[in-house]
Amino acid sequence: MGSTSNNLLLSSTFFSTQLLHSPPTPKTTNSSFPLSFLSKRKTLTLKSILNKEPSKANLAAVGAGAAFIFSTVLQNGQLAALAIDAPPPVVQVEAAKPSTSNASLENILATAPKPQAQSDLPEGSQWRYSEFLNAVKKGKVERVRFNKEGGFLQLTAVNGVKATVTVPNDPDLIDILAMNGVDISVSEGDSNNGGLFSIISNLFFPLLALTGLYFLFRRGQGGAGGPGGLGGPMEFGKSKSKFQEVPETGVTFADVAGADQAKMELQEVVDFLKNPDKYTALGAKIPKGCLLVGPPGTGKTLLAKAVSGEAGVPFFSCAASEFVELFVGVGASRVRDLFEKAKAKAPCIVFIDEIDAVGRQRGTGMGGGNDEREQTINQLLTEMDGFSGNNGVIILAATNRPDVLDAALLRPGRFDRQVTVDRPDVAGRVKILQVHSRGKALAKDVDFDKIARRTPGFTGADLQNLMNEAAIFAARRDLKEISKDEISDALERIIAGPEKKNAVVTEEKKKLVAYHEAGHALVGALMPEYDAVAKISIIPRGQAGGLTFFAPSEERLESGLYSRSYLENQMAVALGGRVAEEVIFGKEGVTTGASSDFMQVSNVARQMVERFGFSKKIGQIAIGGGGGQSFLGQQMSTQKDYSMATADIVDSEVRELVDKAYARASLLIETHIDILHSLAKLLIEKETVDGEEFMSLFIDGQAELYVG
Repeated sequence: MGSTSNNLLLSSTFFSTQLLHSPPTPKTTNSSFPLSFLSKRKTLTLKSILNKEPSKANLAAVGAGAAFIFSTVLQNGQLAALAIDAPPPVVQVEAAKPSTSNASLENILATAPKPQAQSDLPEGSQWRYSEFLNAVKKGKVERVRFNKEGGFLQLTAVNGVKATVTVPNDPDLIDILAMNGVDISVSEGDSNNGGLFSIISNLFFPLLALTGLYFLFRRGQGGAGGPGGLGGPMEFGKSKSKFQEVPETGVTFADVAGADQAKMELQEVVDFLKNPDKYTALGAKIPKGCLLVGPPGTGKTLLAKAVSGEAGVPFFSCAASEFVELFVGVGASRVRDLFEKAKAKAPCIVFIDEIDAVGRQRGTGMGGGNDEREQTINQLLTEMDGFSGNNGVIILAATNRPDVLDAALLRPGRFDRQVTVDRPDVAGRVKILQVHSRGKALAKDVDFDKIARRTPGFTGADLQNLMNEAAIFAARRDLKEISKDEISDALERIIAGPEKKNAVVTEEKKKLVAYHEAGHALVGALMPEYDAVAKISIIPRGQAGGLTFFAPSEERLESGLYSRSYLENQMAVALGGRVAEEVIFGKEGVTTGASSDFMQVSNVARQMVERFGFSKKIGQIAIGGGGGQSFLGQQMSTQKDYSMATADIVDSEVRELVDKAYARASLLIETHIDILHSLAKLLIEKETVDGEEFMSLFIDGQAELYVG
């Protein structure tokens, strides 16, 4: 530098930083920086500075030097005195001349550049848009990076400061940035976060759908199970039968009424299970199966529950429809699984309800073929009496269609007994009414025998419904007891439907319905060997404007035997309503109210000719047998087994029977027209006439029975 190390001046320690001051080189000029702050301290010697005397003047000089040093600031904001690669120190101190006296203070010439003005860039990391534009135009922005979605950008200033700016929709922004030499780029977004979010969003819905299907599958298979107890497709073949080690059905034989014969046969099966020695000593074998057959509502399932409650052995119950599945072979697998469980608990009872769902005839009708149902019944036949045998398992089954069951299923060895559960008789209906009246408050005028006689053909379920409807009527009328009126109203509701209390009925229509029903009742009462009149009503119910109730003979219903005279009387009674309309209102004043009567008459007359052999011209042959319903295993259609000439004879015979019945009804009504008027007048006044009132009116009119 043109001077030795002796010329280096060591300043005082300032803020723990040693500042090195060098004398000016020959080429360096004295700075014109004013030193007015030093003018008052002319007596301050350089020696005192070097010796670091703690005088007040020394401290003042040190403070001035600090201000002098901190005013030297680079554009990046760092101190020049602390920069490693900075140019030579800018503070220059002129050395004392040799000729100058040591007592005099030499003028210290210190030269430094003017401090730069403070930066005019906005403060903070978030700039306003106007501030951003001003900085761009002044050249203070080096580069910008736009967001991919738009809306904001990130800038880098020339001094390295970074900030973000919310960008409005300014079409001139790109041009302004390009004109000012700003580097422009577009951000692709956060690759890590964006990629992770994209992956999650793409996989979320498929995983959700698969999870839902999994839980639906598990629920459809009844929860956990399957191989290893974890559930799975192998659960398809598992039986859904309900197993009860100690049956708790709450039903015993004491709760079953009206089916004494069926109950006796099933009690033998229960007794065999409880006391097998009594039967084996005589060489008897336990029945392998009992088939309960009867109309719907007769108590077949109730009997099975009673057997379950009385037997005291393990009891399996299931419906035949549980063996029917979409996949071929699943039903057969469930049958095998059911019998495996039953054999493990033998002796036991297996009850299959509605067995006709899988036990229909094989290979007939439209179904045909080797389908799922046939495989299921084949497996059922094998399990019941196959090569391996079936010891200790008793099969109970119920159906109301024994005619469609396969013959192999009905043979002895599988179902040894067919127990018929028929409709109860009068005595049985009385017992059933007593059972279903338990817990109900009945009035003293309730007579179960009369109710039973008014309900021929009713099953146990019908009678239970009757008593329940009567209780509902009593509650609706705010009564504390159920009287015979509520039971009578409930019976009419079940048979003909509810009353139309708000129906608009004119006097003319009311009169026509009264004469129509009076015609039915009059002809029925005058016909010998016909049912007694129970009640006449002209209150609209359902589709009927009026009703005439007859009490059928219990013996005739139980036997199912109807004489020719009874059928002819039935046709005459059905035509009595139309005849009464013609007599009173004329043939031009008749209505369509007799349409259902005509259907009944035509049906009875045709059966008398074609099936019952009541025609002399056709003779004792049956013609025109129906083909049946193909889905029940019957033939789809049947060819006619008689000629057109025979068909003409049948038609003429049917017409002759109908004409004869019409003539008989006309004769009776014209002969007893006074009774007809009296009965019609009474119906118009009271709307309902019971059998006793009608018979008193009949006796007062001195009516005589018809003699053919």
